[in-house]
Amino acid sequence: MTGLTRPSLLQSGRLVALFVPATRPDRFGKALSCGADAVIIDLEDAVGTAEKGQARAAVAAAIPAQGTVLLRINGAGTPWHADDMEMARDVPLAGIVLPKAESPDEVAEVAARVGRPVIALIESARGLAAARAIAAAPKVARLAFGSIDFAADLGCAHTRDALLAARSELVLASRLAGLDGPVDGVTTQVSDAALAEDDARFAAALGFAGKLCIHPAQVAPAGAGFAPSPAEVAWAQRIVSALADGGSVVTVDGAMVDAPVRLRATRILARAGLNEETQA
Repeated sequence: MTGLTRPSLLQSGRLVALFVPATRPDRFGKALSCGADAVIIDLEDAVGTAEKGQARAAVAAAIPAQGTVLLRINGAGTPWHADDMEMARDVPLAGIVLPKAESPDEVAEVAARVGRPVIALIESARGLAAARAIAAAPKVARLAFGSIDFAADLGCAHTRDALLAARSELVLASRLAGLDGPVDGVTTQVSDAALAEDDARFAAALGFAGKLCIHPAQVAPAGAGFAPSPAEVAWAQRIVSALADGGSVVTVDGAMVDAPVRLRATRILARAGLNEETQA
């Protein structure tokens, strides 16, 4: 096996994204240098009502021209939604994060008006009920889980057990729409690197393919949580190599290997940020 190349970032592969407040343009460049796959400049939760206009102007003036930069605008139905979309049309962005997404129509409207791919943030019961339709909407790049808002909307605990069904539905909705795995919500304990990694590892086991971070210290642990172990990567490479000659069933490490096993192997390589290219 030779040649390992990285997939397209926004729509394929791991997406560990770091939020930065739109009111802190001095942090935009620093956020891009912390190792995250993308930076999300936040016009929504991180910005108070009285600061919305000032924050929007700061983004327009200081948004970095390089790097994978996303913009979380204010949601549909808010007083700032239309102005956010208008500004977003004229700045360099890899995509838009739409909070509290609850219908495919509102997501499609944002994509059409801004002309950018959309990450739809599912944060309510209505959003989860419409997740399959939202995932299939035009120019939706990924689904993401706003787990804290979702738990508040349902009145349930913000625990893995309570949110398991919601997370599983987002994975299924993404798969049915042909999207890569969804992006999991934040870990609120910013000083607990081990918890950030464990949360990411749990999400990866469910089929998620990314995580939202609220502090630079969470980026590396989250990335580690999504990365397969060296032993897993070595196993996946052996599987792909064993089937490189076109055989349908072989034996590797004493176990039968067929198409479903190969699919698992290629997905492990994808989690490592790698695509397979075989040689005869």
